[in-house]
Amino acid sequence: IHDFFSLSFREQPIFSTRAHVFQIDPNTKKNWVPTSKHAVTVSYFYDSTRNVYRIISLDGSKAIINSTITPNMTFTKTSQKFGQWADSRANTVYGLGFSSEHHLSKFAEKFQEFKEAARIAKEKSHEKMELTSTPSQESAGGDIQSPLTPESINGTDDERAMPEVTQNSEPRAEPTQNALPFTHRYRFHSHILIK
Repeated sequence: IHDFFSLSFREQPIFSTRAHVFQIDPNTKKNWVPTSKHAVTVSYFYDSTRNVYRIISLDGSKAIINSTITPNMTFTKTSQKFGQWADSRANTVYGLGFSSEHHLSKFAEKFQEFKEAARIAKEKSHEKMELTSTPSQESAGGDIQSPLTPESINGTDDERAMPEVTQNSEPRAEPTQNALPFTHRYRFHSHILIK
């Protein structure tokens, strides 16, 4: 479990937007429960030490999203202003309501980009583990390098800019009543951290 309030210097926001945050009702797995009263900042973070991408959102001091992006996650647009993804580690489905179709599309585009980067990082990590765990050698650790260049992570000024939205002027994007059900149960292999 990560301490949300002491995000280390190694973990930096690489894209931020604003959205209304929802989680699937744990009892019905159908209805959405709002976890923010108004639009909040939702950010993608990249941890260069562990080569991990996360989606994090805080409502005041409360963490309402802490989702590590894995290669088998899918972000689905369910309407013009609403999208969702399942996080089996958190055992929930997150939903985001955006103020415009453009903001939803940009978030979905970044999700796909960072999901692919997570896949490449995982493959490189496995290759490195195979190289360092041959019978003739002792395991040697090392830093895993980022699959992305700083330019592709940071994007343009327009991509990094956070929209100026006031609480009264922003139309609330309502989710569809039924969320996509958990259609897949993912199996996770034990993760080996290289120190």
